Amino acid sequence: SDRRLQVTSLRWKYNRLKTMGLPEVTYRVGQTIRTLAETRGLGLAKSPPPLQGRQGSPWVDPLPVEFNESRVAYIERADRILGGFFNVFALKETDLGFPPDWNQDPKSGKKAPLAFGKSLDYRNSNLVGDIKYLWEPNRHLELVSLAQAWHLSRDGRYLEGARQLLTSWFDQNPYPRGVNWTSSLELGIRLVNWSFAWHLLGGQQSSLFHGVEGTRFRDRWLDCVYQHCFFISRHFSRHSSANNHLIGEYAGLFIGAVTWPLWKESRRWMDRAKKGLEQEILVQNAQDGGNNEQAFWYQHEVADMFLLCTLVGRANGVEFSDRYGSRLEALLAFIAAMMDCAGGVPMIGDSDDAVIVDLSIRRDVYRSLLATGSVLFSRADFRAKSTTYDDKTRWLLGDDGHRQYEAISSDDSFFPASRAFPDSGYYILGTAFGSPEEIRLVADAGPLGYLSIAAHGHADALSIVLSVGGHEVLVDPGTYSYHTQQKWRDYFKGTSAHNTVRIDQLDQSISSGNFMWAKHANAVCQEFSTDQRFDTWDAQHDGYQRLEDPVEHRRVIRFDKETVTFSITDYLDCLAEHVAEIHWHCSEKCLVTREGQSIRIAVVDVEIVMSMPGSSWQPEVIQGQETPPLGWVSRAFDVKVPSPTIRWSGSVDGDSQLNTLIRIHRPISE
Repeated sequence: SDRRLQVTSLRWKYNRLKTMGLPEVTYRVGQTIRTLAETRGLGLAKSPPPLQGRQGSPWVDPLPVEFNESRVAYIERADRILGGFFNVFALKETDLGFPPDWNQDPKSGKKAPLAFGKSLDYRNSNLVGDIKYLWEPNRHLELVSLAQAWHLSRDGRYLEGARQLLTSWFDQNPYPRGVNWTSSLELGIRLVNWSFAWHLLGGQQSSLFHGVEGTRFRDRWLDCVYQHCFFISRHFSRHSSANNHLIGEYAGLFIGAVTWPLWKESRRWMDRAKKGLEQEILVQNAQDGGNNEQAFWYQHEVADMFLLCTLVGRANGVEFSDRYGSRLEALLAFIAAMMDCAGGVPMIGDSDDAVIVDLSIRRDVYRSLLATGSVLFSRADFRAKSTTYDDKTRWLLGDDGHRQYEAISSDDSFFPASRAFPDSGYYILGTAFGSPEEIRLVADAGPLGYLSIAAHGHADALSIVLSVGGHEVLVDPGTYSYHTQQKWRDYFKGTSAHNTVRIDQLDQSISSGNFMWAKHANAVCQEFSTDQRFDTWDAQHDGYQRLEDPVEHRRVIRFDKETVTFSITDYLDCLAEHVAEIHWHCSEKCLVTREGQSIRIAVVDVEIVMSMPGSSWQPEVIQGQETPPLGWVSRAFDVKVPSPTIRWSGSVDGDSQLNTLIRIHRPISE
């Protein structure tokens, strides 16, 4: 097992090296030298200098108190945390004890060593367990939950619980040792949660800090804040790793420096982080509002980071540029456009369920962003899509924000019949948007992902998702796993897990690691047009041009609004014989039956008939197949359930044309 892991590690390092250019190799050599020096005590944060000045202002003042209906739920959540029960991905209400063992993976029970943090291989599950599970409690979302309960109840148990949680973390994670001093992103998110908790607990005047012991505890917390800021400032994710991690690092450093402008370095940290945020919001997000990682959950995450920095900065007299604000508004507008009439957003690309600060009992992350954005940008369409002033928005904008929200007219007429996002590569076909009669198809002709490794992209070129009346019909099955369970990681990000064509049982792009693609399929949209009768989309990709006999896949979709029919034609241009498969992944709520050479899909009052006219291929319906994996959907990290998947497969010899018809009927005929 150890030998196998060593070989895997060497292979990963070799593949990773191949994704780097000379500037990145030079940078990483420098980082390695820096780490070696730090292991010897050189270049580490010294004892924090004396405090100068006062804390920053909270993100909103006064903090909200009007939680009459949900107040009890916040208290109950905090009580469960004090009882030692945490929610960590698929582990719900898991007894970790209070306070927990911060270096133990709650899933496997593996205890990570307290070695020098930057020297630990967090990808080695034999060493640290499942790192996602270990890191998640260490982000300290639960600290904010305790602080919320204190703010709403003034019950001293939550104040004392916050003290115990932090004290135990300081004791078990001495700087810079252990796996919690490895990733700058993790430190950044922890700083954001510490900032929110600090203010909810009363800030500098909190009774937590009264007396000799209170002063000692405060100083210890601030010392660790200083160490976090210092660490991040020296270990940014650069070059091919400069994706959402870099944004999270800048966000943590910015919020940390603004919340605690207490040291001579604080201004420099804030300026550097602000400059980085101003740059990355433009570099990592397309002008049309799509995030370049081609992963919709990460679109939410980075939008949330930029939004939190906006609020914290504004409250402290630090304003971001108009370009920054416009791109943030575009990020939210993209989410609004992708959202169906029931509030659903496709699960395109990677998702790990992460939130930056867990402010609300109920997570409706996309609608919540739009509720907050409707107030910040005075957008009636955001107001209509959000449907309500949710708790998270109340925590962020205060009770007065609710009155501003209610003053905005609720109007979704902003959305035209179809939408094109050519920079991001997404196109929306359909009709009756925003109404109960909505038919919405999202087609993907975007890049594989961002930068050379395309870490969070999936091999989903020319894939589609379809919802009718807000009911999901054809879905992107999600993500399921990250660092462990290799078979499932490969499946969910692979081509067979998407509604597109697979050739010779190969993915369109070549994977060389869990978050690394060695060869990228390039997709391009040739035409997108819409009129009163028809929507037309024409796109192609070159992923199978790498084959000995190259294959070009072109897909043309034509939607007839009068007959409510999608005609999907897949052109495969080649010379020799190949095996071709077309997969259609249905929501787990769908009832899928085969009727001869046709497929009938039913969900609530929607009925769809799918066929391949003129083809001799026979359809199959697969559900919950383990080997090879097929017929699953993952709605949450590390959770999967069987779902019906339709597969047509056969051989093609030379240039071929595969025709699929999708006829939609509502309501289901008697």
